[in-house]
Amino acid sequence: MKLNGAQIVWESLLREGVEVVFGITGGAIMPIYHELPKYPIRHVTMRHEQAAAHAADGYARATGKVGVCMSTSGPGATNLVTGIATAYMDSSPIVAITGQVPSTALGVDSFQEVDTTGITMPITKHNYLITDVRDLAQAIKEAFHIARSGRPGPVLIDIAKDVQMTETEFDYPDVAVDLPGYKPHLHGNIRQIRQAADLINAAEQPLVIAGHGITIARAEQQIKELVEMAHIPVVTTLLGEGTLPGAHPLCLGMGGMHGEAFANLALQAADLIIGIGTRFDDRFTSTADTFAPAAKVIHIDIDPVEIGKRVRVDVPIVGDISDVLTKLLPLVKPATHGKWLARIDEWHEDTLSRDILGQETDELIPEYVIHNIWEATHGDALMVSDVGQNQMWEAQYYKHQRPGGLITSGGLGTMGFALPAAIGAAIGQPEVTVWAIAGDGGFQMTCQELMTIAQENLSIKIAILDNGYLGMVRQWQELFFDANYSGTPITGPDFVKLSEAYGVA
Repeated sequence: MKLNGAQIVWESLLREGVEVVFGITGGAIMPIYHELPKYPIRHVTMRHEQAAAHAADGYARATGKVGVCMSTSGPGATNLVTGIATAYMDSSPIVAITGQVPSTALGVDSFQEVDTTGITMPITKHNYLITDVRDLAQAIKEAFHIARSGRPGPVLIDIAKDVQMTETEFDYPDVAVDLPGYKPHLHGNIRQIRQAADLINAAEQPLVIAGHGITIARAEQQIKELVEMAHIPVVTTLLGEGTLPGAHPLCLGMGGMHGEAFANLALQAADLIIGIGTRFDDRFTSTADTFAPAAKVIHIDIDPVEIGKRVRVDVPIVGDISDVLTKLLPLVKPATHGKWLARIDEWHEDTLSRDILGQETDELIPEYVIHNIWEATHGDALMVSDVGQNQMWEAQYYKHQRPGGLITSGGLGTMGFALPAAIGAAIGQPEVTVWAIAGDGGFQMTCQELMTIAQENLSIKIAILDNGYLGMVRQWQELFFDANYSGTPITGPDFVKLSEAYGVA
């Protein structure tokens, strides 16, 4: 059948199983929006394009599906950039579709023209500029394949306006995508897996670092089986929260700069580190040369670029985590590690004795707020946190029972992420309680999305930790910059009145 490019976009999205799109229309994408009412796809009109990308990201993380966002050319496309970069750093599968000026007007500084593909090339797995309608359907199919396969990530398709209006024969490709230059390595090397099993079986003080890759691979049950069989304690990364239930006796909580003291002591004393789906980033390891000095390191990751990037690795295993663990589990022998766990328990008891929740105070401290949200939700809510102190308090004082129960901007650290990402999460998981945790600074960056929440009638709970500062930077100023609070005091509106103005209780 003959369709124009705009119709091909929607027909292709339907065939990829897309149910919802987050976006804002504009001149260069109007032909695509003109065809939208003919198709059973829910469109969520956001109030800013950056928020559209974050919402697609939150939707993708909450569902495991590919999130989709749209914008027009020029400033619409550049407003997507921060959200695309956020998704790229955290391996979140989104497809961004942008309008572009007509192909005949490219390269001459036309109204609202920017080099969208050039700008986004470093922050996407791949991107496309479509100037021929005959290439459009294949590009969309490839984009979804690239976004969701291997290590997930964002893909952008920039479509010239004349392409959107030009007709061609439409026949959506029904064969598997075959890209000669793109072959994700899914199956772990059995020899290396045996070496890893030998190290695990011989270790006296082993420790698992559970990263975001476990959630992406949906391998939480396999991790639980591994650590319970061999009695291996688990330290999570920020994005690895919930890979093992926070209340599990083998879960030590988050490690790294803002993590649990006793978890970091365990990391430094371990004789074997099993890093699974983690980047060993600088906020977790601090100085890589002094990280876990006595430990041998096993690193399991689907992306070979991550292996050995920051820390030395004794046994590298490249492959899908679920595939690797399926092969590894039968080779690991049951163990107890009683002395090692008892030592960690002593460190834990010492930490508990100095926990701020155990100290008398008349102040409403943020740790107490997060702790009470945890108690009220039994640890089973889908938590979406912003960036800064509020993010770390959430990670420290909310024990996640739900796999993938924390959605946050880890790699890029994007303030303003929480509210729009919570919109995507709530639409993707409407039956789950969704909480957005934000500081007063980050909240004001995207607070206009309260209108989107009201418009879509979403049941999202929002906690604003309002301290009148850009709190994380202020904390660093106290520690390293002689308490010179330059640029960190921040005023805010009456947030209750603001929410009422938007029609939110």
